[in-house]
Amino acid sequence: MTTNHAALEASRAELNRLPSLAGVALKFNLKDELRQLRGRESWQRNSGRSSKTLAKYPDLHIVLILMRPNTKMNEHHVDGRTSIQLLQGRLRVHLPSERVEIQAGDLLALEYGILHHLEALEESAFVITISWPGGTKEERHSRYSSS
Repeated sequence: MTTNHAALEASRAELNRLPSLAGVALKFNLKDELRQLRGRESWQRNSGRSSKTLAKYPDLHIVLILMRPNTKMNEHHVDGRTSIQLLQGRLRVHLPSERVEIQAGDLLALEYGILHHLEALEESAFVITISWPGGTKEERHSRYSSS
């Protein structure tokens, strides 16, 4: 397998924070990561959720989230395509025209910019992956914002 070194270096050049989140190959043991999340202050003080960014590239973010039962992630949209892979528990995803319930083992993919909010029906752990079209955050916002 060959690597496009020019593209790789250009991608790395855009990373100005936390370069450890954007290695050539990142590997995670999700059970260990969840155990660490449960030990975090945000989880211990009953804030309702705890999260950790696992990977952060200019065009891709992967975040592990743990939510307590009956908590919500407020309504929002993402300027990119998003997937939610549920590792444990049950979530209700509120979309503009429907509600979708997902359970452990399910994967939900959302189109670009869909307004939604999440509700944990029981303690839930999931991975959110967000993929953006090319360009910087500012370029994406200006390209896709409604002016």
